[in-house]
Amino acid sequence: MPMEGKSDMERIGLFSEMSYVTIGDRYVSHFMRPFNEAASKNKQMLPGGSKVMSDLQAGYFEPQFVRIFEGEAYSNPVQLRRRRRLAESKKNLGNAFIPSNGDKLPCGLGSYYGTIGGPYPYFSAQVKDKGRYISPGKNFYTNPGKKGSGYGYANLTIGPEYPHEADGYDLERINAKKARELHKRLLKGGAFKLNLYPQEYFDANPYFTDRPLPPAKKSPPKKPAPRAFRPSSPAKKVSLYSVGAYVIKKSMAVTSHKEQRIFHPPPGPKSRPIKSIIALNVTR
Repeated sequence: MPMEGKSDMERIGLFSEMSYVTIGDRYVSHFMRPFNEAASKNKQMLPGGSKVMSDLQAGYFEPQFVRIFEGEAYSNPVQLRRRRRLAESKKNLGNAFIPSNGDKLPCGLGSYYGTIGGPYPYFSAQVKDKGRYISPGKNFYTNPGKKGSGYGYANLTIGPEYPHEADGYDLERINAKKARELHKRLLKGGAFKLNLYPQEYFDANPYFTDRPLPPAKKSPPKKPAPRAFRPSSPAKKVSLYSVGAYVIKKSMAVTSHKEQRIFHPPPGPKSRPIKSIIALNVTR
């Protein structure tokens, strides 16, 4: 007959197995669980989950694992390449061979190395056929023989003589008049004036009148108000001699170095009573 309730050993907890993934809460089916538990707890939604490592055969792009030879040993290609390079370096008896500089290619004046089209036959150094040389003849004489002093003899200079022409008396005024007439002749017409609205202003001025204004009225000159009569002060009486009549006034000491007052800033607005966040978490 099964016992009702818990035994004493289970109640004390000496021989009871501890729980692993639960704290005693009830099991909730995965159909009843929220879709995104992190979003329901005021957390940011993650775009993707963590990557899961997999060593399936689909990752090798082959239906089954292919080996070159059955029972072959493991070989590291990087290590073999290093051993081969080390063995080749031991064969060197001295320093690395450095070849000497080769012949310098022609470059400079008279060289066509590096050009696109190469040499042109027109600019070759071969002797070309020349035509018969025709002498240009003697040069003209710049200092011919004199035929007199030059005064009164015609056609003794290289060029023709300059004709003598006297300037007009009003030559500048005549030239300006001709230029002004030419300018007026080139004008098409006078200044453009629009007569569709021959008024001085865009809007009619209600205060405008053609009647002449009357002469301005001159106000009569104002007479200055007479000054009030003030009698002069009476003459002072001659005072008799009296002992101790002259009183000496004591001058106040001028204090230039005064104590500066301490600056007290004005009090700001009073803060409102605010509860601490830690206290709210504790009370919650």
